[in-house]
Amino acid sequence: MPDLHEIPQKLIDNISKVIIGKREVIELVVIGLISNGHVLLEDVPGLGKTTLARALSKSIQANFKRIQFTPDLLPSDVTGVSIYNQKNGEFEFKEGPIFGNIVLADEINRTTPRTQSALLEAMQEFKVTIDGVERALPVPFFVIATQNPIDFHGTYPLPESQVDRFIMQLGVGYPSVQDEANILTQNVKKSPLDDLQNVVSIQEILELQKAVTSVHIEPQIVEYMVNVISATRNLPGDIKLGASPRASLALMRTTRSLAFLDKRDYVIPDDVKRLAYCVLKHRLVLQPRSIVRGLTSKDIVSHILKKVSVPL
Repeated sequence: MPDLHEIPQKLIDNISKVIIGKREVIELVVIGLISNGHVLLEDVPGLGKTTLARALSKSIQANFKRIQFTPDLLPSDVTGVSIYNQKNGEFEFKEGPIFGNIVLADEINRTTPRTQSALLEAMQEFKVTIDGVERALPVPFFVIATQNPIDFHGTYPLPESQVDRFIMQLGVGYPSVQDEANILTQNVKKSPLDDLQNVVSIQEILELQKAVTSVHIEPQIVEYMVNVISATRNLPGDIKLGASPRASLALMRTTRSLAFLDKRDYVIPDDVKRLAYCVLKHRLVLQPRSIVRGLTSKDIVSHILKKVSVPL
């Protein structure tokens, strides 16, 4: 049996054939997957958010579904609907695109809050309730959602309760000049996504998700994580809404996955520092006066990491 530590690297290498110069972002998405969470990609159009999600799905032998969110999309278009069968006189349930191992929720903030909420139960409970009947989702179940910045025309900001369900929020960012030139060269004849092969199975993903739960966390590191999260609730002058215990759990799960990617069986303070911003940025609601002053979530997290003492 191959070393489990090699599987995520194989997955990252395969996606890197399509997404040029963004290895760190790819690593973070894979961390979200093996942490059994969901990832939100927010950035301006055209930077490869959807391509990254597609490359991930093609790299895994899994059931992939894509939902293009639009203003007229209904909740039943996401979860599914019961249809009356005249032949047998019974209602038959037709699964919606939420019933997939990897679900791409494309431009999630283009649709109304009513439809956005259709994902809420699925992302948290890994099930959906339709017509009073609970239906389990496939395992593993991973939502990778993309959204344009909320100041773009025709967008509906996700409510805090749903944003909190994403284990991390990431940005792709513009490529360097050299990387962009490589992208053009690579796409001269056809997209490299067309020839991308799957390199990881569903069973291997499940084994990874189980393996990361065995990564050890010292009590001092746990206390450090809690102190970082608690600090977001103790800056009333700058923060209107701090991070909840769900953020603490997200930080614990992702740092374990990061340690596993680095082939360690224990978490170190640097894991917490590296992932704190990705885990916290979408969970912090700043005071209006702080926004006017030009303060950002990144500034807040950086300040907290400098302020909270690091265990030796």
